[in-house]
Amino acid sequence: MNLPEVDIIGTGNLATNLAPALEQNGFIVNNIYGRSQESAKEIANRLYQATAVNDLDFSSSKSSVFFITISDDAIEEVAREIILPDDAIIAHTSGTKSLSALGYTASPNFGVFYPVQTFSKAKRVNFENVPVLIEGGNRFTEKTLLKMAKKLSSTVELASSSQRRMVHLAAIFAGNFTNAMMAHANELMATANFDLQLLGPLVEETLNKSILLGPEVAQTGPARRGDLEVLDEHMQMLEKFPELQETYRNISQQILDRYDEES
Repeated sequence: MNLPEVDIIGTGNLATNLAPALEQNGFIVNNIYGRSQESAKEIANRLYQATAVNDLDFSSSKSSVFFITISDDAIEEVAREIILPDDAIIAHTSGTKSLSALGYTASPNFGVFYPVQTFSKAKRVNFENVPVLIEGGNRFTEKTLLKMAKKLSSTVELASSSQRRMVHLAAIFAGNFTNAMMAHANELMATANFDLQLLGPLVEETLNKSILLGPEVAQTGPARRGDLEVLDEHMQMLEKFPELQETYRNISQQILDRYDEES
């Protein structure tokens, strides 16, 4: 397969990670679009030959694949405004927007390229370990995006818009909410004059065990074993942290209810 050349629309966390990953795997990235020229230059300057642009007229671009890596609420607007070369493929990278969000583009070749991962500018992600979900509006688009994804990642799957939305929702629980719990843990650790890193091995073992054994089997702790005395003690300790106390109560009750039939 001759690798298609690529343009990226967006300068956020995903674009910052996706652009170098594409280049490292043999793709040529020609243009980085950003409303802020400076933000586009920050990414383009790290690449071999990319140019920073702030015009959505790509009619003269050498690229044949265009990735939209912007916020969900801006995808349809950009889809209306972008001008593409003939026969170009355009794909958004959203977990929540349906394939039809790109129906406003002039190109019949539109699809979805959704990396199931959290991205930050401050930390690069190894794309080989990032699952990618693909959806294509036609067979040509689907086939091309699948081949591109398989150059980047060891885990590539086809997924419909409804499947992808559910995966994204599950990822919120597994990722975003987990990190929110880590913020609470960090607050409590600080009151004991300890660093969050002390909990690192615990967190790693918990997640590994959850994936390996399944969360139902991996669950431990006072709520899992129905230790009401410990739960009550923790609630008293959290009296100075009313928001955390409410969170603790709700989650503990969910665990108690889930395992109640086994006790």
